[in-house]
Amino acid sequence: MSVDKQTVKRVAHLARIAVSDDEAEALKGDLNAILGFVEQLNEVDVEGVEPMTSAVEAEMRMREDVVTDGGKTADIVHNAPSTRDGYFLVPKVVE
Repeated sequence: MSVDKQTVKRVAHLARIAVSDDEAEALKGDLNAILGFVEQLNEVDVEGVEPMTSAVEAEMRMREDVVTDGGKTADIVHNAPSTRDGYFLVPKVVE
């Protein structure tokens, strides 16, 4: 696949990027190089290769899943202008 100057200008327009004609010529070469690299990746044989999330084999450290209130109620409402029983008080906005 090859990218021409008109395609570069269209992509730039869709991305809301102002691109001059000289910049479009330079970007055309860059985009063609990127697409060439992607085509090379398509040629790699990955048959039988398992998907992985990391190049290093590692397991996540797990913690016990316990539901708590966090014990931070006083810290959370400390700077609120008005509170009652750990809740924010706000003025009524709908009549």
